[in-house]
This record gives sequence, C-alpha cells and structure tokens, in this order.
Amino acid sequence: MERTFAIIKPDAVAAGHIGDIVKIIESNGFTILAMKKIRMTDAAARNFYIVHREKKFYESLVKFMTEGPCVVMALERENAIRTWRSIMGDTNPATATEGTIRKLYGTNIERNATHGSDAPGTAADELHFFFSTADLL
Repeated sequence: MERTFAIIKPDAVAAGHIGDIVKIIESNGFTILAMKKIRMTDAAARNFYIVHREKKFYESLVKFMTEGPCVVMALERENAIRTWRSIMGDTNPATATEGTIRKLYGTNIERNATHGSDAPGTAADELHFFFSTADLL
C-alpha cells in the first residue's frame, strides 16, 4: 500500500465539487485516511509551495490557494501516487484527458481543482505538513 497527499483546491470547493471529487476518489479504490477542510494562511501557502518560489506563477498561486477554503486529504491504495495523478489529469484542464478531475472541474492551468504529490518523498513531506502522525494511523 502507498500513501499520497491530495488537495481539493479553492476553486473546486467554491464551485461545490467536494462530494463529486470524493466520489471519484473512493470509486477508484482509495481509502481516505484523513480529510479536513482548511483555509490556508499566506504563510502556510508560501511554505507549502516553497519549491516554486522562483517561478513566475508563485505569487498568483499563493493568492489563489489562500482565497478560500480547500480540502486536504491523505489517500491510500496500491500505486496511490501514480493513480491519483492519472485521475487528476494534466495540470492544464484544456489538455487533460476527458473524464479526469481537472478536465471536469478545472478552468485553467492555475485554477485546476486539485493537487497531488508527485513522488513518495514529496507525499511524505506534504502529508506531514497538514496531518499529525496520529491523524495518519
């Protein structure tokens, strides 16, 4: 079994898609180990996305991720990282495969409904950024 981290971003939360996305997650064999609705602070968003701090989109990403609530989740299943990334679809909803979350609920490359870890090390770091060890038992 493998764990990954996922976010339902503020655009999808505001549009009322939490339930739709959770249904997709569960129908694809994931166990949701932990889930909470939060409102990211500016400091938390800056720290979480620090890997992008030198990129042009960093400031707009921080602004977007703090504009409203999001849902953070710890997911588990075999091949969780690869499977979640496949279900999310391409970062740009315009080029995402039909039926993927980003194609269904994203509006552009930044407001793309979801986030997912890209590797086991990243998943571990991201999970522990938002959840305690006790949350992940």
